[in-house]
Amino acid sequence: MPRDTLPGTTPGTNTPAQISALIAGSVTLSLALGTRATFGLFLVPLADMGVPLATVAFAIAVHNLTWGIGQPVAGAWADRHGATRAQVLGGLLYAAGFALPALLPATWSVMLGIGVLTGFGTAFIGWGVALAGVARAFPVERRSSATGLASAGGSVGQMLLLPVAAAAIAWGGAPAGLLAMAAFVLLAVPLGRPLDRAALEKPAPRRSISAVRSALGDRTFVLVSLGFFTCGFQLAFLATHLPGYLSLCGMPAATGAWALMLVGGANILGSYLCGRAGQRLPPHLCLAAIYIIRAVAILAFYLAPKTGLTTAAFAIVMGLLWLGTVPLTTGVIARRFGVGDIGALFGVCFISHQIGGFLGAWLGGIAFAETGTYDMAFLATAASGLVAAAFNIPIRLPRTAMAAS
Repeated sequence: MPRDTLPGTTPGTNTPAQISALIAGSVTLSLALGTRATFGLFLVPLADMGVPLATVAFAIAVHNLTWGIGQPVAGAWADRHGATRAQVLGGLLYAAGFALPALLPATWSVMLGIGVLTGFGTAFIGWGVALAGVARAFPVERRSSATGLASAGGSVGQMLLLPVAAAAIAWGGAPAGLLAMAAFVLLAVPLGRPLDRAALEKPAPRRSISAVRSALGDRTFVLVSLGFFTCGFQLAFLATHLPGYLSLCGMPAATGAWALMLVGGANILGSYLCGRAGQRLPPHLCLAAIYIIRAVAILAFYLAPKTGLTTAAFAIVMGLLWLGTVPLTTGVIARRFGVGDIGALFGVCFISHQIGGFLGAWLGGIAFAETGTYDMAFLATAASGLVAAAFNIPIRLPRTAMAAS
């Protein structure tokens, strides 16, 4: 395959600037998502340093809400000024969020650092900036494939940085692990420039609030945002409670860890395939299919005997669908509204995702505390997929050229 060609496209159609943007977006997402995936590793090490475990867990929950609140602000900033400035700010905030509790371990520093600074940092180097930058670099007939490939590359960081953080913690405790993650995040600082150089539509002064106000009154935007709520709800519930559920079912303690690693590995392929599917088929119907398959998979796993084989099969199926909703949701927004305000619009949509994530983790715990089982939580999580599919099916989008086979 020629080096300047994305899989599934005509040779010679991608410029060096577009390839650089794709690489920059993938690496940025790897750093943003990979470092936040390590948060759970710091629960016990920080508790050993005197910060209550419940405080660290709550800071991680606050991180999710801060990320959601900050995303439309970050997206609007990138829409107006470009990704370069946004990623400089985001990288510095993110690194400071790790460094603060490493240098001054205390309840206040964990809440400010992990809860607030890393949340805003993720917003300024995450999907609403980096993935939107990739979307701007490609024409509509190749945009979904490009964002899917960037999302797939971004998933690599979730697998690679977990063992790095674990090794650093084993060597020097929580401070060493936190500082190592801060150093990795700083690598994202210069990666906004390639995204801006490749943009087909250059940043320009605009009033994103007008675009947001218009989108909030648009049926398509409301429906895809409601569906995205379910995505956050399902993923947060499983990421938070799957290990504990497997332990309750009598599975070995390590099962939850390797199941989540399988999810991460399958997500690399799944994100790319979902992006390709959205290029050839209506992206809203691809989203509906993902939510239906998730619902069936969650219900089937809940009803099936819990063995290593059924757990692995469930992890792989869910991994293939894990973050594939992101390029497809981006595709729906871009096709409906264009890419001029895509950062701000995706950011507003992403608030719905993060509220769903907060509730998925929180209500799953409440359901278990009240009933002593995860039965109601699993049934609700499966049912939410059918509701999300029902939101996406009625969406109508303008026709565009499909990518070549």
